Amino acid sequence: MLVKDADSTMPLTDRLAIDRTSLANERTLLAYIRTAIMLAVSGITLIKFFPEIRVAHFLGWSLLPLSLVLAALGLSRFMHVARRLRHGG
Repeated sequence: MLVKDADSTMPLTDRLAIDRTSLANERTLLAYIRTAIMLAVSGITLIKFFPEIRVAHFLGWSLLPLSLVLAALGLSRFMHVARRLRHGG
């Protein structure tokens, strides 16, 4: 099938669509990991620099497991989509 663009005509195949979806899936995984790292660093910062403030200390310790959960969620979603792409679903 051909899609007319403003400047050119390019073939659009199923394989290209799968490749784009795969790359988008990887980009989404990297966003999950980046966010998890940001939460972990924020938690460590709150713990190390504000130990005398109880709310900041509690928030810092709360962010650490949250970052692990977010990283696991991102990895789980990535693997689910990758598995569906491999099996043609």
